Order: sequence, then structure tokens, then C-alpha cells
Amino acid sequence: MSIRAKGPAWHKKYKKKGIIPKGLRGIDKEATWGFSKLKGWIYGHGTFSLTSYKIPIVGIFQWMQNSAHEVKRMEKEVIKYTRFIKKVFMDSKADDQKIYFKLKRENNVQLLTPPRKGKDKSESRRRMIKEMWTKSNRKQFRKRSITVEPMQGLIKDIFELERCWMRGDENNRWIFAAMGTAVQMAQWKAYQEKRSTWDIKSDVLGV
Repeated sequence: MSIRAKGPAWHKKYKKKGIIPKGLRGIDKEATWGFSKLKGWIYGHGTFSLTSYKIPIVGIFQWMQNSAHEVKRMEKEVIKYTRFIKKVFMDSKADDQKIYFKLKRENNVQLLTPPRKGKDKSESRRRMIKEMWTKSNRKQFRKRSITVEPMQGLIKDIFELERCWMRGDENNRWIFAAMGTAVQMAQWKAYQEKRSTWDIKSDVLGV
């Protein structure tokens, strides 16, 4: 999820040259440009989230560079939890056969992601799609839209994260981690009390 930086956007061509236009104040110099299918290009910071598939509870919610590679970040995070994870679901950005076979071979983790159309020319690609995109796996993947995808939106709503609260990588790194932990604790409490793990805003904010 991309979150707009506090302050004005620093145009790509000026940022690349390290030039701050005259009159432009309060720039977050450490923010980066990233592309969102929903909102287009955003100058700001990114977040990375893992969510439990069966029980809708945030696994992690962390800062990441807005320009960073989400799939490589997913791979890095997932391999820490191979004792608990058998399948990982991600959008079509994760359609990467090298990562697919690596996760399966080295970590015994099945990656599920929609394969890109027309990208089934090689034998290895056809094998990947045959193994991954079965009828039962497609049925499981469809549930992602109601269990996984809305989770970052929930955090964004609770903390009104249309724009970053602070400037700089380090500041946002810790504030995002704190937000994720607060939501995680509230969701776990709600789950234990057999309440909705989505209706936790008042628990998190203490109101």
C-alpha cells in the first residue's frame, strides 16, 4: 500500500538531480515514487503486510520503500515462517517462476498468484501454471479478496493514513510497526473473545 508523503511531492526529474525548486518547502527527501493501480504514481512511503488466511488477523505491517520490489519483499518475509505457512497468496505481481520454484524447492511453500495471459510459452511456465492454477487453488485464491486484500485498508481507515504522519524512512518505519502491532493485539483479543476481528477501531484507539 502506497501512502503519500507528508508535505509536497518532489518531482522525479528534480529528485534525481537533487534539486529542490525554489519555494518548495517541507519535502520528505527520503520518500520515493511508486505506482498504484488505483491511484497512479504516488510520492511517499510503502507498507508491506502479511495476513493470516484462515483467521483475518494481521501477521505483520511494516514500512517499505515505496519504490521497492513487493515480490522480493514477500519472499524475504515468508521464508521466516515456513514452519507455519504452506501456501502464500499474492496478486499478479508475484507471477515470477524463479520465485515460485525457489519457494517450493527450498521452503516447501506453494505460491498462488494469477498467471499473466499469454505467458505460457516455455515448458517451465506451463509446468508452474499447471501445478499452481488448479480448480481448487483458484477457488481458494478467490477468498483472498475478502480475507487478505481489505486488511491494509482497515489499518489505513483506523489511523487515517491517506498521508504519512511524519517525514523520513526511520520515523515512518517505527510508526508503521507500532500501528501494525496495535491492530494485531486488538484483533487477537477480539478473536479470543469470539468477536469480529474487523470491528476493532475503538479497541485500537481506546475510545
